[in-house]
Amino acid sequence: MKTITQLRQQFIEGSETPVGALADTMKVINEKDKEIHAFLDVYDDAKAVAESATETFSKKDYESKPLLGVPIAVKNNILVKGKKATGASKILENYIASYDATIIKKLKDAGAVIVGSTNLDEFAMGGSTETSAFGPTKNPHDTSRVPGGSSGGSAAAVAMGAVPIAIGTDTGGSIRQPASYCGLVGIKPTYGAVSRFGLMAMGSSLDQAGVLTNSVADAEVILNIMKGQDENDMTTIAPDTYPEVPVKETYTIGVPRSFLKDGIDADVMERFEAHLESLKKDGHKIVDIELPLFEAGLAAYYIVMPAEVSSNLARYDGIRYGVRKEGEDLLDTYLESRAQGFGAEAKRRILLGTYVLSSGYYDAYYGKAEAVRTLMREELSKVFSNVDLVITPTAPTPAFKLGEKEDPLSMYRQDIFTVPVNLTGVPAMSLPMGEVDREGKMLPVGVQYIAPHNGEERLFDIGKKVYDSKK
Repeated sequence: MKTITQLRQQFIEGSETPVGALADTMKVINEKDKEIHAFLDVYDDAKAVAESATETFSKKDYESKPLLGVPIAVKNNILVKGKKATGASKILENYIASYDATIIKKLKDAGAVIVGSTNLDEFAMGGSTETSAFGPTKNPHDTSRVPGGSSGGSAAAVAMGAVPIAIGTDTGGSIRQPASYCGLVGIKPTYGAVSRFGLMAMGSSLDQAGVLTNSVADAEVILNIMKGQDENDMTTIAPDTYPEVPVKETYTIGVPRSFLKDGIDADVMERFEAHLESLKKDGHKIVDIELPLFEAGLAAYYIVMPAEVSSNLARYDGIRYGVRKEGEDLLDTYLESRAQGFGAEAKRRILLGTYVLSSGYYDAYYGKAEAVRTLMREELSKVFSNVDLVITPTAPTPAFKLGEKEDPLSMYRQDIFTVPVNLTGVPAMSLPMGEVDREGKMLPVGVQYIAPHNGEERLFDIGKKVYDSKK
């Protein structure tokens, strides 16, 4: 798949056009997506946008639009005006977005051709894209396996070669884990760097939109377009909210060894150790660090996140929008609409969240989880006074088989290295670090780099050094 830079150069030279690029995208979707199921919707007006972009290039009027003609896919929990936005849930099966999310407006203003919306775990709740009400997505590297989640459709759309860029959301690893499973670059920015206006809220203090691509340079282009303060989202931050994080020629990179002590497949750990050796050869310094509270991160996350889910999903009541199931009275209508509209995982998290927020349990569970979260942030801040970056595997295993993780706790365990990033609000990026063999199929695995708040440029810099330059 071509990069943004390659496509743009071809558009300028005339050796390719946005119409031609869209035709290539549609060809891949028509050939592969019946099996992969990356897309929930393909937009019929994308051709008109591509035609307009082609005409703009013919007039040499493209300087102000860095994404002019570039095909992009968008996760279906992000609002695109006039298009279905279901969050992969039956409760919003026929909902049509009445406005563009802020990031969609920015992408459109930059000239992007938004080709369609991608599948996800219902309301982004899951790590495999199996909880979608409209069926699972499959991993293009091995269709018997999951692509990861919840942004599995976005990851599969890029991995199968349909689009060079897909937008996802990340609440506890939902961009980085699919990137690892599908052999892609995936980045979650600093909390507040990108507007959440027009994103379906799952965990409001955790959610961030980000990017899945084949190159770090492309991720940098897209994130720089999407980021910025938004008057519609008061959680967005000013550029000077956090200190500047400079790039360097070489970096001191911390490895939390005790955090990696068990649960990781042996060959994944071998790839990780080989990656560390390659960093040393490139002149970077690798040091062991301690992050003891990160081991409590998974437990804290699965209290904080369901609590916020319980609150955010209360709005889906069958009255204001979405699916309505008539009951005998108003309460019965609420109960029937929610019982039939939500899937099993959504119900599980709503119930858990309601429990931890209930009288008598709030302080025992939610209050303690938030206290742990504050301590984790302080712990990480101290670590970053001694190292430039923290590194871990992105996930403890490669992609698992469809239907393999029937136990929810086994599924949640896949998030162990990613959820601390969302709890602390720092940026992180997953890069491909090689492949491992499973039943004769070579499956991608990823490495995660974690930077201080506002450290995206440092992530882009290390990523281009260790990945883009060596592809």
